[in-house]
Amino acid sequence: MATGTGKTKTCIALIYRLLKTKRFRRILFLVDRSALGEQAADSFKDTRMESLQTFADVFGIKEIDEQKPDTATAVHIATIQGMVHRVLSPSEDTPPPPVDEYDCIIVDECHRGYLLDRELSDTELTFRSHEDYVSKYRRVLDYFAAVKIGLTATPALHTSEIFGPPIYSYSYREAVIDGFLVDHEPPFRIKTELSEQGIIWEEGEEVSVYKSDTSEVELFEAPDEIKVEIEQFNRRVITEPFNRVVCEYLAKEIDPASSQKTLIFCANDVHADLVVKLLKEAFKEQYGSVDDDAVIKITGTADKPLKLILRYLPNVAVTVDLLTTGIDVPAICNLVFLRRVNSRILFDQMMGRATRLCPEIGKEAFRIYDAVGIYESIQDMTAMKPVVVDPSISFTQLTREIGEVPDDEARALIRDQLLAKIQRKKRHLGDKARQDFETVAGMPPDEFVEKLREMPLGEI
Repeated sequence: MATGTGKTKTCIALIYRLLKTKRFRRILFLVDRSALGEQAADSFKDTRMESLQTFADVFGIKEIDEQKPDTATAVHIATIQGMVHRVLSPSEDTPPPPVDEYDCIIVDECHRGYLLDRELSDTELTFRSHEDYVSKYRRVLDYFAAVKIGLTATPALHTSEIFGPPIYSYSYREAVIDGFLVDHEPPFRIKTELSEQGIIWEEGEEVSVYKSDTSEVELFEAPDEIKVEIEQFNRRVITEPFNRVVCEYLAKEIDPASSQKTLIFCANDVHADLVVKLLKEAFKEQYGSVDDDAVIKITGTADKPLKLILRYLPNVAVTVDLLTTGIDVPAICNLVFLRRVNSRILFDQMMGRATRLCPEIGKEAFRIYDAVGIYESIQDMTAMKPVVVDPSISFTQLTREIGEVPDDEARALIRDQLLAKIQRKKRHLGDKARQDFETVAGMPPDEFVEKLREMPLGEI
């Protein structure tokens, strides 16, 4: 399910039913970092099930800081790293858990592929390589005699090899058309000498499963890694002249006092420090006075990163990859790419940070500022394509075109754009505009959307 469409809530409902019907006795909920475990625990405590009781009121939960379940534990939340140590490297006085300790394992963010391009955390550095990490991750899953369920927004070939093909899929495109996520506008290219020097691209044989003409991507049959030269390029972005030009451009585009947050992806920790420094200088030049907390670095070295990004300030968070997965901050409206990646999964996860609805700050779509040409390079290898390719196209033009195109496939693409534009606009309709729409359409916006979605293409 696409990032922001409710995998965790759906999963909590699933777990509740599986436990309530006694299909399973104890479920292990695996996450890949403590912050995501804390988020999951909060969701179990906040989600009301029946008779206004929360999940945690009904079933016993062991949280991320508790290594072992007890007799009353129905759900145990743990990190993959912690379970690797428990199962594969137990201490002398602590034997490994029995193979039947859990009868169901649910793995959040089960794709694992984004490790390809991100810096390993302190716990992950104990593994020899990414392959070693994935191997041990799989050995932990195979160790337990349990049903395994994987949740991800970004499946890949190796995901299917572990869990099998998806039993259910809900794409970013579907979620935008249904009004559950926001679309994104074509990226703003920040042109510098470095970004104009091209990118080496080698298409692998298996990438033929992508169907770029229809915007559909059979992700679960595709490998994650994309053959793009990045190491030398990413080293070259850590220069003051390049970053100064980019920061001066961003200072003209982004208001540091706005309620719309910006997330900047850098090549490494040193690069992030440089960008924070130069962006503060550029904001000061542009606005005269800027709160020092308006721009901060949030990387693996930060204390409680989720709490930092959720505060009113910073308005701009500069990171490497810490905030690429599972972080739910609806107010993120701008993404800035100052690094390239080898992983389409990591790219989709980065994009997913800005897809959530946030009508209270007037969010209609999110914007991308690309200083390194990453969007152009990966656009045919990603599920995160805009539904409305040209935001300036009018409803009048779309309705005219839908009657002129010769086949149902083209008509369906235009209908998708109509639906996405209506979803985008209807979130901000005032009372008068809503009444005017209902007068013209003969029905409220939500009812009109549903009718247009279900109408046979030949009758539109």
